[in-house]
Amino acid sequence: MPERSRVEAFVAIVESGDHVKAIRDFYHEDASMQEPGKEPRRGRDVLIAHEQAALDRLQNMHTHPARAVLVDGDNVVIHWVFDATNREGVTRRLEELAYQRWQGDRIVEERFFYDTASSFTIVEK
Repeated sequence: MPERSRVEAFVAIVESGDHVKAIRDFYHEDASMQEPGKEPRRGRDVLIAHEQAALDRLQNMHTHPARAVLVDGDNVVIHWVFDATNREGVTRRLEELAYQRWQGDRIVEERFFYDTASSFTIVEK
């Protein structure tokens, strides 16, 4: 079971925009991540490579402060909002819930929940 301060440290790193560091420092070596309707990705190195590739396709990724962080034993739910700006300058917003199962002070399983039909909405500037 993670200490609340450990979860808050994780949230702070994600909010700072260093998503790869968050995976490296907070995920178990055998952790998994799963998008809606997809098979899970497994292994911290795979998760890091996938995240870095996704970020490399973007001009910018802005992480808003977490809207809610719920901790219940080994279970954590975080309400995230991300603004992803592609190479053409179009910004799309993704709002998701991330359900995490922690083992001690590391995440072993994470599933994302968002509406895949309208997961990214264009943000007007």
